[in-house]
Parts: sequence; structure tokens; C-alpha cells
Amino acid sequence: MIKMNLQETDELSNRVIGLCIEVHKNLGPGLLESAYQQCLAYELNSKGIKFTMETPIAVKYKGINIDCAFRADFIIEDKIILELKAIKEILPIYEAQILTCLRITGLRLGLIINFNVELLRDGIKRIVF
Repeated sequence: MIKMNLQETDELSNRVIGLCIEVHKNLGPGLLESAYQQCLAYELNSKGIKFTMETPIAVKYKGINIDCAFRADFIIEDKIILELKAIKEILPIYEAQILTCLRITGLRLGLIINFNVELLRDGIKRIVF
């Protein structure tokens, strides 16, 4: 059962990456993250993939929830945290943030997609917790 869930998550991540490539093919680099986010939301909706946007991720601190700790750009089908960037390069801090969010949420897979590259495959970072 766990193996099937991992396989399903991997297949879902491949579909999401394909939709990100579609957005990048149509828009190219150089726009704000919000433009890519709205276009990707359109693509996810058109393919029937369930997601939430700008989802707050709470941190427990001394027994209380701190809701403003982090907002995930997307949580895809309660399986994948997806962060969009339009930056020069993916820095280690972004990877650390995704790892922390995975730990807090109990999810296993995070994707960072940097749209500010000529070929999107050069802007994809998969992070497994």
C-alpha cells in the first residue's frame, strides 16, 4: 500500500512538472511568480488536479500554533508541496524551507520550480523527506 502511494505521488509530480513546462513554454522566463502561479492554477484546474494555493502552514511553538510561519504556493492533492520561484538560482535556503514544511505537514515530496531559466528542466528541484 505504501509503495503504491509513493508511485502515485511520483506520477502526480510528473504530471505537475509537465504542466509547469507547459506554462513555461507559453510564457517563458522573466515574469513575476504570481503570473506563473495563476497560469499553473488554470492548468491544474483544467486537468482536474486538486490543489490549494497560498496555504498557511502552522508551526507549533510551546503548545500554540503560529499560522503565519509559512505559506505554500501550492499543496497538490494533499501529497506535494509546490513552491514557484522566478529567481536567478535556487538557493539552499529555499530547499531548507521546503524540508521544514515537509516535516511539519508530514508530506513526503516537495518541488521547487524556478521559471526564470531558459529551459525549465534546469529550474526543477525535487526534495524528498
